[in-house]
Amino acid sequence: MAVPAPLSDEEITKRLAALPGWKRKGDEITRTYEIRYHAAVAAIVTIADRSRRVQHHADLDLRMDHLRATITTHDAGHRLTEADFELARRIDTIVAAHQALPLG
Repeated sequence: MAVPAPLSDEEITKRLAALPGWKRKGDEITRTYEIRYHAAVAAIVTIADRSRRVQHHADLDLRMDHLRATITTHDAGHRLTEADFELARRIDTIVAAHQALPLG
């Protein structure tokens, strides 16, 4: 399996513009969702299943009233790649299906 190519700062900025709520922190993108605890647990199970299928995983931080997702491509030296933005889109869809309200 080939190592994904890191994106340039310009490419990252362009892709972030298409993903409202996601923010760049160095070589990661992150988003916090306001969501009830049990709904977040269900979302995490779905995220884990979909991530396994695409062989790309997010770091997930579950709290009582929110879920934070952080993504980077470890195989690309902890840099951002197209795979990160595709996973972010998938996570947005999954969390929305679990009735989350993203923080602004």
